[in-house]
Amino acid sequence: MPSVAHARFAIGDVVSHRLFGFRGVIFDIDPVFANSEEWYAAIPEDIRPRRDQPFYHLLAENAEGSYIAYCSQQNLDRDESEEPVDHPAISGLFEPFRDGRYTLKALHRH
Repeated sequence: MPSVAHARFAIGDVVSHRLFGFRGVIFDIDPVFANSEEWYAAIPEDIRPRRDQPFYHLLAENAEGSYIAYCSQQNLDRDESEEPVDHPAISGLFEPFRDGRYTLKALHRH
């Protein structure tokens, strides 16, 4: 049986990308890679992440604006800035930023 990787981050955590420096708040988690083959093949081979690890859906921001990102666990660190993320979709999913993270609004929790 293949080993199971455990997620280091949770929904609502604010993270930063190790290689590209953008920040984001996690809004969904895949236990292993679950995007398209085209997406995976478009990543340069020398930085392509392993598939057998958690992948995170982020409401992300950088100096140019906000967007949705899909990132492997190996490329993320906990963001230590204690600053909220500036993304227009955050207020629809999460309560206001508090204590370094976001909490899902009650209507989005299972």
